[in-house]
Amino acid sequence: MIGTIGDFDDSRIMVEKTLDLRGLKCPLPVLYTRKALAGLAPGDVLLVECTDPLAGIDIPNLVRETGDALEDVRREEKLLAFRIRKAPEADRGPAGGE
Repeated sequence: MIGTIGDFDDSRIMVEKTLDLRGLKCPLPVLYTRKALAGLAPGDVLLVECTDPLAGIDIPNLVRETGDALEDVRREEKLLAFRIRKAPEADRGPAGGE
């Protein structure tokens, strides 16, 4: 017998969206990231690529505020890449991503 465990709902396909913000300067990368996260469903993944060094501070702070999960951060020369998973509404911070 195949079933579900807890509140897991496998009827929805998870989305993985890439946001290319290379060349944009502060505060644009974090603003576009916030807007993109607001449009995702819980469990979806946002891949953010940017070249602004301040995004290395701003985007992790945004994720901490919203309660989403920063799953990976990569630095390759001037490129910063973030993998963010949208948290369930119950787990989101007081900012709520809005």
